[in-house]
Amino acid sequence: MAMIWLAANLVVTTLLTGTLFVPGLDYGTTLWMILLGTLGGAIVLTTIGNIGTRTGLPTMALTRGAFGTRGSFVPVAANLLVLMGWSWVQAMLAGVTVNHFVAGLTGFSNPILFSVLCEAAVVVLAILGHTGIAKVEPWLAVLMLAIIAWVFVSVFSTFAPSDFQAIPIDAEAGMTPVVAFDIVFATAISWTVLSADFNRLARSQRAGVLGSGLGYTLSTVVSMSLGATAIGYAILRGSDAVAFDPGVLVDAFGAPIAIVIFVSVMATNTMVVYGMTTSVVNARSGSRIRFLPVALVIGIVSIAGSTWLALLDKFTTFLTVIGAFFVPVFAIMIVDHYVVKRGTYTRDLLLPRAGRYWYHGGVNWIAIGVWVVGAITSALFTYVWPSPIGATVPAFVISAVLYLALMWRERGGNENRPAIHLADAGPAEAPSPVADAPSARPD
Repeated sequence: MAMIWLAANLVVTTLLTGTLFVPGLDYGTTLWMILLGTLGGAIVLTTIGNIGTRTGLPTMALTRGAFGTRGSFVPVAANLLVLMGWSWVQAMLAGVTVNHFVAGLTGFSNPILFSVLCEAAVVVLAILGHTGIAKVEPWLAVLMLAIIAWVFVSVFSTFAPSDFQAIPIDAEAGMTPVVAFDIVFATAISWTVLSADFNRLARSQRAGVLGSGLGYTLSTVVSMSLGATAIGYAILRGSDAVAFDPGVLVDAFGAPIAIVIFVSVMATNTMVVYGMTTSVVNARSGSRIRFLPVALVIGIVSIAGSTWLALLDKFTTFLTVIGAFFVPVFAIMIVDHYVVKRGTYTRDLLLPRAGRYWYHGGVNWIAIGVWVVGAITSALFTYVWPSPIGATVPAFVISAVLYLALMWRERGGNENRPAIHLADAGPAEAPSPVADAPSARPD
């Protein structure tokens, strides 16, 4: 589990996120915000992932517990949009990186073409080779860590840490410690949409929590710190440092960093496209939606979207939207499972109609309402009344407390109901795309 999460987040988007903070913040503060934001986000990620270990269900299927059988379609749709956005961004960054490298060697430049080719390769791998990628990806992480270690050695053999700390702060960049924390936290939230998908395969709750926590924390801190260090290195060398531009890294470190970017995108983006497909297939329990047609449609959309290079200029806005959408969702899910339902989801979660999670016409309007309040809170604290403690933590706490208060009457209904795991569900009950999950039991 640690290796899977290590590989998943050793990706160019995480690395380049680190370039957003310097020189808007000093180097030391940047590293602290990366660490604190990662640890805070990892708590949410592992807590949601643990529900997947307990139940054997992927993240979006678990939203039925709080939002209702039909109400879960809303976060599923939002999740599909978020994953599609990630897929586009990663394909574009891979394409821009390849284009930059090729242009330097041959003079030929066409970033849109290379972005499309990269995304097309990802779609083929997602349909035909996702199982192989899942097996190989952890070992690709070892290769990437070795190259990253070489980059750090090269950097600090040239400049001392005190040189990075002495880089003048650019106040016009608009970066503050709170904004940096929120961006790092939002990165964890963006990965939490897939946390149960991965952690449902853990052998035990302890393995899932420790593995995902250690793997995610290490990969995020290393990747973002590398990004902050790399742009600082470019500044110290007198180069034009542009945030969120892989060309800066390729110019500074050459082919090795280009290899890291390309390989990480191919591996991670394959699992993102696969995750989008399984989210649609599992949107409704017992549905007969087939994997291949969905994968082909999603593949076509993802390839077309990879031509929209202007999205790269809106990356921080993209992360802010993710935080506003999904921080309340995960706050609601955590309170619903661990407090309201007392750590138990029953077989009714697999029913296409009726049962405990049907609520009112298939929708838990309390969850929908709290989600809207949480999203508005996050937006207000980001754009209208900037909070001294950021937007993500207040939105999470407000959503959790409000949902618990409104659902208090539901407590106590699960004492004699057995927990559900797909290994215990009959073939007719279990959604086929995830029915092969191995048994995972509470320690």
